[in-house]
Amino acid sequence: MFLLVSCAQNAKGEYPIVTGTTIFNDSLNIEKSKQDVKKPLLGIDRLHLFVDSLKGKRIAVVGNQTSVVNGKHLVDTLLALQLNVVKVFSPEHGFRGDVDAGEKIDHSVDVKTGIPLVSLYGNNKKPTVEQLENVDVIIYDIQDVGVRFYTFISTLHYVMEACAENNKKLVVLDRPNPNAHYVDGPILESEYKSFVGMHPVPIVYGMTIGEYSMMINGEKWLTNGNHCDLWVIPCKNYKHKIKYSLPIPPSPNLRTDEAIALYPSLCLFEATTVSIGRGTEKPFEVYGHPRFPKSAFSFTPVPSSGSKTPPQMNKLCYGFELSKSTSKRNYEINLNYLIQAKDLLGDSAVFIDQNSFFNRLAGTATLKEQLYKGWSAKEIRETWKPGLDTFLATRKKYLLYE
Repeated sequence: MFLLVSCAQNAKGEYPIVTGTTIFNDSLNIEKSKQDVKKPLLGIDRLHLFVDSLKGKRIAVVGNQTSVVNGKHLVDTLLALQLNVVKVFSPEHGFRGDVDAGEKIDHSVDVKTGIPLVSLYGNNKKPTVEQLENVDVIIYDIQDVGVRFYTFISTLHYVMEACAENNKKLVVLDRPNPNAHYVDGPILESEYKSFVGMHPVPIVYGMTIGEYSMMINGEKWLTNGNHCDLWVIPCKNYKHKIKYSLPIPPSPNLRTDEAIALYPSLCLFEATTVSIGRGTEKPFEVYGHPRFPKSAFSFTPVPSSGSKTPPQMNKLCYGFELSKSTSKRNYEINLNYLIQAKDLLGDSAVFIDQNSFFNRLAGTATLKEQLYKGWSAKEIRETWKPGLDTFLATRKKYLLYE
């Protein structure tokens, strides 16, 4: 049994302001078992809420290796229910999640099911009219990590836009966000909009993918203010403060809880000459450079699966192993890593070697200027506060969970 409501009530008894979004939820009177209360149920766990609505529909799935529950992929689950899955759209890193960041992905066929795989990366970020001709409903189920430059929310945007333009329904199966317990970073400025940042949100936005999809609709961020026919299947027994460990790595170089927690702070190094451990056993858990002072900790990036040409490849880098020094949850972006790296390099090597990319990742040119002027982390963070206050008010309208 389920209750179909226009908006889901959160733990405070409030309803998010979402016009035209359908949210499937269990009856509020259902008794919870002790085990049920402890373990969050994901949208994919709750297919029974809407599966009858999919009968007779031609279904496309937007998914990857994380689209799994109890060891079974969403595509296989839908097929077992005798539903008509006609194609799969795959995002950055591919359907199996084993492709390097930024690497071109070709259209292909899933070996196991024979279903066509359509890449939503490179020159085909948005489903085309032709690709949607034989589709009635799209189901989006990808694990997010709650960081603006993690491109799955950009894929979500383009899928929503294509659905709006082609009169298709979109079902978003919600998942917990491992970085949902805080909000931080500069707000993206419109001139730095790109695939690594499409919306005026901070680096860490503290929302699940379901909540975020509602915000895209509600704030009219789609082209021409278009509106997507959106269904959200929310998680159950979930709160933003819950510590959620991802059962499957969401991409090749985010392999651990520590890497996912450090990702918002370390990804800005991607536009610098500093290595953050790609090509090692601990990507996004270390940082270093051949020109850093010699220290007890060192590593050498080498070509590997998920990192074919890592920065500082085959060079001995001295630096820092952060996973051993980070025992508590992060509640803010740590700017001291960037500041320390810049100071250690001094004039011995270029620090930021991709200026435009750094600005796109940061969402602003201001951060780079502040770093080179020698601002402290505290001084930089103070400039973020007005934008964060405005965003928090916007975000509140779309929260489904306490």
